[in-house]
Amino acid sequence: MNEHIQIGFLLFPNLTQLDLTGPVQILSRLPNAKVHLLWKNTAPVMTDAGFAIVPTGSFEGSPQLDVLCVPGGFGIGELLADRETLDFLRRQGAGARYITSVCNGSLVLGAAGLLDGYRSACHWMWRKYLPRFGAEPVAQRIVHDRNRISGGGVTAGIDFSLALAAELAGEELAKTLQLAFEYDPQPPFDCGSPEKAGAERVMRLQALQAGRIAAIEQRIDEAALY
Repeated sequence: MNEHIQIGFLLFPNLTQLDLTGPVQILSRLPNAKVHLLWKNTAPVMTDAGFAIVPTGSFEGSPQLDVLCVPGGFGIGELLADRETLDFLRRQGAGARYITSVCNGSLVLGAAGLLDGYRSACHWMWRKYLPRFGAEPVAQRIVHDRNRISGGGVTAGIDFSLALAAELAGEELAKTLQLAFEYDPQPPFDCGSPEKAGAERVMRLQALQAGRIAAIEQRIDEAALY
């Protein structure tokens, strides 16, 4: 029997749960995949959707991961200078086959020094901060640069996970998984990017989230660069 593919997701308070659960749902179906949801301890972790997710393991108990993935959310602000979390990512990143992220989780990888000189995707609202961590921002839903694979904002995590599934188990299986989950996007509105949504709608969204944005911007400014 082949050894398990060890796939680890960082679980943290106030993450955007779809950044995590979308890719987990896809990647958990890979043959021999072993998915780990990892945090400092195994107490339930509250997401930004108002429900908790229970970690499957802790940093200390984690095996060496083949795939390291950091999802995003407003909770990243606390992680950008969290030495325990950043040290865990550095340790795992040193041995992982793939170092990956979804949404603004790429900023956390950057704060850990794992994106220096790499191209990366990010949620459009946070993409401009990647250069502060040595990364080159790319406005695409999936960016693959050597062994770094990143997804754009939230729903791009599903696209990302299908691309990663193809890397790990072949394109045909990835296509079969897409069919299995009936992933055939036909959104009712065509405003899923700033370019399509228009400047007025973008400004309205930014105004609604101004407080949260400002708090994370301050954390970014305070984050010690590696």
